[in-house]
Amino acid sequence: MHALVATVVHHPEDARILHRQVRALLDAGHTVTYMAPFRECGVTPWRSLHSIDVPRAAGRERLRALRAARAALTEHAPRADLLLFHDPELLLALPSRRPVTVWDVHEDTAAALLTKPWVPRPLRRPLGTVVRSFERRAERRMRLLLAEEGYRSRFRRPHPVVPNTTDVPAVPARVPGGDRAVYLGHVSVARGAREMVGLGRILRRHGVRLEIIGGADPDVRPLLREAQQEGALTWYGFVPNDRALRMCAGAAAGLSLLHDTPNYRHSMPTKVVEYMAHGIPVVSSPSPVAQALVAERPEGPAGLVVPFGDVRAAADAVLRLSGDEELRTRMGSTGHAIAQASFHWPVQARLFVKQLEEWVAESSGAVVRPPRPVRVPRPRSSRRALEREGDHI
Repeated sequence: MHALVATVVHHPEDARILHRQVRALLDAGHTVTYMAPFRECGVTPWRSLHSIDVPRAAGRERLRALRAARAALTEHAPRADLLLFHDPELLLALPSRRPVTVWDVHEDTAAALLTKPWVPRPLRRPLGTVVRSFERRAERRMRLLLAEEGYRSRFRRPHPVVPNTTDVPAVPARVPGGDRAVYLGHVSVARGAREMVGLGRILRRHGVRLEIIGGADPDVRPLLREAQQEGALTWYGFVPNDRALRMCAGAAAGLSLLHDTPNYRHSMPTKVVEYMAHGIPVVSSPSPVAQALVAERPEGPAGLVVPFGDVRAAADAVLRLSGDEELRTRMGSTGHAIAQASFHWPVQARLFVKQLEEWVAESSGAVVRPPRPVRVPRPRSSRRALEREGDHI
C-alpha cells in the first residue's frame, strides 16, 4: 500500500503524525509519501520516506500554503492508494481525483477557534458554525479517524478512534528527582502559559527549575523570553518528540495546566499520558478526563490535581512532590503502570494500520496484503529545534 500523508499546519516531526502513524505504516512495510513544511521548519525528511515540501499555514497566512498543497495533492494523490490528511484546512485543497481519503481529526476545531488569538473575536463563533458544516459534509465524502472518544458526538456516523497514546518503555529511564518541573507541548494562553511563568518565578525561590519544551503562539513568545531572561524558567522551543521525552525524564513533576475551554473539556492531554509513560508525576488542572486519569484510577493517583488558573496551588503541588521522594516515586511508578497497561501505542498502531488497509481493500475490491514488515532504523532528530510549533485552526 502506498500512503500519501499530508499536513500544512503541523510541524513535520509532530508526534502523532510522524512518530506514531507514519512510523507504524513504515514498520508494517508500506510506502509513505509525506507532504509537510520541511524547509520552513528546518527539518530533514527521513530517508525512508518520499517527501514533498510545502509552505506552512500559520496564523492568517494560509492561502499560499493551501495553493501549494492543492497543486501537490493534484499531482501526487492519484498515484497513491490512500490519502491521509491531518488539517481541516486541507478540506479546501483536496483534488477531485484522489484515492481513498481519510481525515485524521485531531481536535474539536470549532471549539479551538474560540481561543485562537489570530482569529478576530467577532468571527470566532460564526466560523465555528461554518466548520461544523464542513465536518458534516466531510463525513459524507471520506473516511474519518478520531483522536478522542469525545469527538464522536460531533458526527452523525460512527468513526474509529485512534487515541493519542505513546510508546511506554518497560522501565522509565530515570526515577523522579526533586530539582525541576517540566512542561512538554505547544505553549499558548489557553494551555497555561501565563500560569507557568508565574509558577516558574515561585519555584525559582525554592531552588526548583521549570523547563518548557515546545513551540509557542506568537502572543506568548515575548512573555516566555522575558521570563527566561530573568531566570524564572528555561524555554527550549520545539524539540522532536523522542528527544523531548528524554529531556523530561527524571523530573519531579510534569505540568498540564490547561484552561477550562470547550476544546479541552473532553479531551485527554497527550502530555499527561507521556509524563505517566516515563514515570513522571503529573500536576494537572481538573479537566474531567485528566482528573479521572491522574487522580481517580483504582491503581491509585499518578499525580496531583489543582484548580484552574491557581498558580499558588500549582506551585504547592510541585514543591510537595519536590520535597517528598517517597510520594513522587510512588506516583511516578503508578502512572507508568497505568500507561503500560492502557496507553501503549504499539497496540493502537496495529489497529490503525489494519483499519487503513481494510478501507483500501474495500475501495479496490481486493485484499491488501501488507509486505513483510521491515524495521526502519530510527532517524536522527532534525537539525535544529524551532522556536515555534504549528498553530491549528
